[in-house]
Amino acid sequence: MEEQAAKREQQEEARGDGTSEEEARADEAAAESNGAAEEPTDEDLEAQLRALQEEHEKLNDRFLRQAAEFQNYRRRTKRDKERQYQSGKEDVLLSMLEVLDDFQRSLEAADEISEEQNPEEAYESLRDGVEMVYKKFVDELNNLGVEPIEAEGEPFDEELHEAMMQQPAPDDVEPGTVLQEIRKGYLLDDRVLRHSRVIVAE
Repeated sequence: MEEQAAKREQQEEARGDGTSEEEARADEAAAESNGAAEEPTDEDLEAQLRALQEEHEKLNDRFLRQAAEFQNYRRRTKRDKERQYQSGKEDVLLSMLEVLDDFQRSLEAADEISEEQNPEEAYESLRDGVEMVYKKFVDELNNLGVEPIEAEGEPFDEELHEAMMQQPAPDDVEPGTVLQEIRKGYLLDDRVLRHSRVIVAE
């Protein structure tokens, strides 16, 4: 009863606004249809949930694949670095073994001479052998990019030299000049490997 009275009131209001009864009914039907369309059904919700789950699984799978690829990349990079380091060590050690062989031959030659000749000749022979080995060792260092730092007679350079002490400058020497090298320094490919320890003129 109350619903029918409400509908009649709506119809009278519609007629009062110049709207026909058929138009009012059509508006009511459209409103009910729109309201029904806006409310998703259980099937729609389940479909949306399945779609979200599938998207989540795809993203998770992609993440796991990328994480695995990154781990493999790190392992490969580590192995490559270890191989390069090991190869570098082997090259250096092989060159050092050559020098060691020369030292051994020099000592053996000195022993043979000392049994047959006088000590002075044995000393000269040993000195010549050691000098030969020293030159070969310097050559091997040069092949590795190691070069000595010039020090004596050069202006003191804190980038290259380490001052151990100072002494009064002779008359013909400018203050700040390296007077003596206590320990030789070396460069590795233009980078300081070891500073020269020097005595500097005051």
